Amino acid sequence: MHSVRSIVDVPGISVGHATNLDAITGCTVVLCPEGATAAVDVRGGAPGTRETDLLGTGRLVQNVHAILLTGGSAMGLAAADGVVQFLLDRGIGFPVGRTRVPIVPAAVLYDLTIGDMRVFPDARDGWQACERARSDDLEEGCVGAGTGATVGKVLGPAQATKSGLGSAALRLPSGITVGALVAVNAFGEVVNPVTGQILAGARHPATGEYVSAVSRLLGGELPSEPLLGASTTIGVVATDASLDRDALQRVATAAHDGLARAVRPAHTLFDGDTFFALATGRSAAAASPVAIAVAASEVVATAIIRAVMQARPMGGLPGPLHRETTQSEAGGESSPPAA
Repeated sequence: MHSVRSIVDVPGISVGHATNLDAITGCTVVLCPEGATAAVDVRGGAPGTRETDLLGTGRLVQNVHAILLTGGSAMGLAAADGVVQFLLDRGIGFPVGRTRVPIVPAAVLYDLTIGDMRVFPDARDGWQACERARSDDLEEGCVGAGTGATVGKVLGPAQATKSGLGSAALRLPSGITVGALVAVNAFGEVVNPVTGQILAGARHPATGEYVSAVSRLLGGELPSEPLLGASTTIGVVATDASLDRDALQRVATAAHDGLARAVRPAHTLFDGDTFFALATGRSAAAASPVAIAVAASEVVATAIIRAVMQARPMGGLPGPLHRETTQSEAGGESSPPAA
């Protein structure tokens, strides 16, 4: 098994961002204009999505032409209109009579706690993200859908830590590539899956030390009601294998396993956690759905860690590597590793 850089190493996939640093929001598009089989698994209690019912079993349409990840909460779904228009102008879409209909599922995250809450990604942003899509490089961190992302909300949004968007990929011995792209805006903290060390999370207002959301919740503390629906981790797993929708559904499910390893707690009532899975079918290698699902879990966990560790201070919040306080591991609270 060999490491590769990111989801754009999957043949047939390109990624583009539209980033608004003034409003601290943005969107990211995953383009597969030749079409890719797709599935989705929505686990969070507060999702914001578009065209996800289309990806269920027994549906007519099997392929999609893009996936949009966007900020702006439900209002940000308007950015998908720009992606649709971009593809339509190029004759890309599902053939229906005299025309074609681009299939563009989308998921949103809530980034209105920092930046300008009156500005959301719109159709122009979706179009720009498509125009900027590349398959040879990928910018991570506070870009696109990760621009306004934060993690660690158990003490309220003011004590969160800046997060962003990350990606990772693996090439299996068969030659098949599996990649993930994740925008991490979780209610919980991001942890090292092996040690449990908190890499980014809620910061104690007096000491700056990371506070464990799991410990607080188990101790009976409940977050304030305004945090309902104010978090979400959304992402895409892609492979160049040939998989049908049933097999891809298992890949989307496994993606959430990677989320649960790196974010604690995951899939809460406050999160809209959603993962899409894509198969471009570009590889002629025999595909093991089990191996691809395992790889999906691995690359999602790695992408989540990359998303927070590449984040920089923004909107009055520090990034994980930019806090002034250094802590030692103790009592379920910990510090980020040295840069």
